[in-house]
Amino acid sequence: MAESKVKYDRQLRIWGDQGQAALEKASICLLNCGPTGSETLKNLVLGGIGSITVVDGTKVEVGDLGNNFMVDESSLGESKAKCVCAFLQELNDAVKAKFIEEYPKKLIETNPSFFSQFTLVIATQLVEEMMVKLDKICRKAGVTLVFARSYGLSGLVRISVKEHAVIESKPDHFLDDLRLNNPWPGLKRFVESIDINVADPVAHKHIPYVVILIKIADEWANSHGGTFPSTREEKKEFKDLLKSRMIGLDEDNYKEAIDASFKLFASRGISANLLHVLNDSCADVDSNSSDFWVMVAALKAAGSDLGVGLCAFMGGGYGVAVTLGDREKEFIAHDGAGEVPLEGSIPDMTSSTEHYVNLQKVYQAKAEADFIAMEQHVQNILKKIGKDLHSISKTIIKSFCKNARKLIVCRYRMVEEEFNSPNLPELQKYLADEDYSTAVGFYILLRAVDRFSSNYNYFPGQFDGEMDEDISRLKTVAVGLLSDLGCNGSILTEDLINEICRFGASELHAVAAFIGGIASQEVIKGVLRWKGLGLVVGAWRGLGEGFSGGGCRN
Repeated sequence: MAESKVKYDRQLRIWGDQGQAALEKASICLLNCGPTGSETLKNLVLGGIGSITVVDGTKVEVGDLGNNFMVDESSLGESKAKCVCAFLQELNDAVKAKFIEEYPKKLIETNPSFFSQFTLVIATQLVEEMMVKLDKICRKAGVTLVFARSYGLSGLVRISVKEHAVIESKPDHFLDDLRLNNPWPGLKRFVESIDINVADPVAHKHIPYVVILIKIADEWANSHGGTFPSTREEKKEFKDLLKSRMIGLDEDNYKEAIDASFKLFASRGISANLLHVLNDSCADVDSNSSDFWVMVAALKAAGSDLGVGLCAFMGGGYGVAVTLGDREKEFIAHDGAGEVPLEGSIPDMTSSTEHYVNLQKVYQAKAEADFIAMEQHVQNILKKIGKDLHSISKTIIKSFCKNARKLIVCRYRMVEEEFNSPNLPELQKYLADEDYSTAVGFYILLRAVDRFSSNYNYFPGQFDGEMDEDISRLKTVAVGLLSDLGCNGSILTEDLINEICRFGASELHAVAAFIGGIASQEVIKGVLRWKGLGLVVGAWRGLGEGFSGGGCRN
């Protein structure tokens, strides 16, 4: 691992040792190693993916030399899969690489079990029929599937997976887990040990704002029937109370307390998103359940130890956020604190070194105690369902505890459902939206060219001398597709149809490299269990105008 830390130093700073280990365990299969597939796999090989299998039945032709930098003149007539695999192996000899000289279509139709051995399959340049078949195969096998396609100056990346459970969701904005409005006994004892009315001005301006807020909040609650500020007027009055306790104009700690007072006013307890996860039917685990759902089940079972009464703080009182079973109600009655495992970190703040270090230890001690309780519940559940007690590592459980407030479960529709039963209101809205109509138009046309190919055995614009006829045919096919989707009144501009015909189904290296970059990024998110998986479709409006893209929900 020491060598890996040097080799992958920069990316380790983003996803850490645990993330890199996940990458190095991943097994990736690439279908079709044209420029789009090759560029996608190149990025993953450089990042240290565990193993790759390249599947392609074609030979290197002269046309490949102009758009695929992983083959050269000496490769002409050779297996494309073999040449690309050899090139990729040279980029990172730590990656296990092999190739299979076979057409992906044949594997999909005759050997579906082949795909079950992989962590993730990247399918490039597949037509609609093969996309639907492969999606069914990979879903049945529990394998994540990433489609990538470049077509002239347009491109598409689409992810398909039955379920994507995210522990490290890394939200852009999330409140620090300080428990200011629900301090546990250890934090209360620490707060009570500090006198915020100390006469020494140096000591007064080095009291952490966490202590100030909890103490002043207690004073407020004692004089307001046990409730915290809830209305705008009360919150302003509370801030004025904080200002009144300042004994000098240079007390940054009190200014921080005023700025951070919104953290005290924030709702406490279980968020709606987390409640949705906790109440998911998958939280009733069995021997086939994933590690994620075992830990979710443990989170529910740990309620009595962690204070995970499934309730929410609302305007100074407590209320059950949803209708829960008797077991969950027992948790509320037992503790009523309504919190998940503590994250255990605190932000930087104005404070004496002694106060800050001691406060940090209080949070860390609580987080460690929560982790120990969670670990015990995880092991109890593993025992009940007949799994190894240590099959889920301490590192994973700690990560789960640290991110318990931010858990996300995403489920995706099958490709067949997207194609045959689209979200019609959304599709119509985006077709009519000036900001999205180009991207959605290309999405429709990328499906239309597959219908065209199925009807005429070639792609529009692929042969010289037939452009006008191809434009007319493609327009008819596109109108028919829109009608089948329920968008009878929608039209695609002549410019888009002309442009897609002008592409002639070509793969341009610049576009393939860009699409490959997006696809490899989505692969990493899938392997690391990060959020953000979806559908991206877009196109270059012109060689000098940049990329016009839009995200489309499926």
